[in-house]
Amino acid sequence: MPTDSDIRQALAQVRYPGFSRDIISFGLVKDITIEGGKVTVEISVATRDPNIPRLIHEQAVDVLQKLPGVTEAKLNFDIKEPPNPVAGSADRLPKSSIPGVKKVIAVGSGKGGVGKSTVASNLAVALAKTGARVGLCDCDLYGPSIAHMFGTTERPFQNEEQQIVPIEKYGIQLMSMGFLLEDDAAVIVRGPIATKYTQQFLRQCAWDNLDYLIIDLPPGTGDIQLTIVQTVALDGAVIVTTPQEVALIDARKAVSMFQKVNVPILGIIENMSYFLCPSDGQIYHIFGKGGGEHEAKRLSVPLLGQIPIEMTVREAGDEGHPIALEDVTDSAASAAFLGIATQIRSVVPA
Repeated sequence: MPTDSDIRQALAQVRYPGFSRDIISFGLVKDITIEGGKVTVEISVATRDPNIPRLIHEQAVDVLQKLPGVTEAKLNFDIKEPPNPVAGSADRLPKSSIPGVKKVIAVGSGKGGVGKSTVASNLAVALAKTGARVGLCDCDLYGPSIAHMFGTTERPFQNEEQQIVPIEKYGIQLMSMGFLLEDDAAVIVRGPIATKYTQQFLRQCAWDNLDYLIIDLPPGTGDIQLTIVQTVALDGAVIVTTPQEVALIDARKAVSMFQKVNVPILGIIENMSYFLCPSDGQIYHIFGKGGGEHEAKRLSVPLLGQIPIEMTVREAGDEGHPIALEDVTDSAASAAFLGIATQIRSVVPA
């Protein structure tokens, strides 16, 4: 028959989602009852995220059922409202919604070069393919790429309410500094001004009844990223990485930033996951294998999808025609993006 110590030792393997610490060290386990082979655990957790209890339950039941002598494992949750943030914390800035938008999802990465903007663009298109009304705001002022990826040089204009009217392409409402610049022009502004531009793009745009607004964040965790996550009521964040360890290290920094301001991590997208050679049908893991999957498990968040390396993805982006517009039977990448969009809609319904 398992003992109280056996149960606690097993539950010490259950990490709180998004943290390296376990639920025992966090003090979440309040009581344990053992009746023969039946184990009942009382857990108290303060969260507004329904995924937290679900993930803890799944992990805890799994480790308990592996214990010798345990025939049934039951978890009772006492879910409480989180306390108000203390003065000086990263959470204390007031967060507000964006007019005309139901749900806001940020796409971030810890470093550049992992294909974050490609993922953000195709995720927006894939969400639209599921029937949602979608907008995409490019908040990378210094390296805007959304205008090029959607193949438009149209200039936005102001309406009678002095709001910026987003550009529309492929049914997606778009805003980017790239629409305001010539191709060879550089943005030379300091942090406070860059932050002001970003806030204008988000809140002074005439977003028209969007189910989802995808925010393409700049790479890293600088002023623009911090201002957005601290002042915008984000419904979740998606982290983009590639399989190799150097990318995963930086992805963890992005995850940490979102966690510190209580933004739910919807999952990880592993870009450039593998290459399927068309000549021999072999899969080659050019940038390593399983990095995104291992990191998702470490953080107890879903691995939303693995995007293969396809020449058509690069060509589609260069031609202003995101690959997610293609039929899923013609592109593994398009199918992967549609699968990711479907998962996000189920977790964050509009």
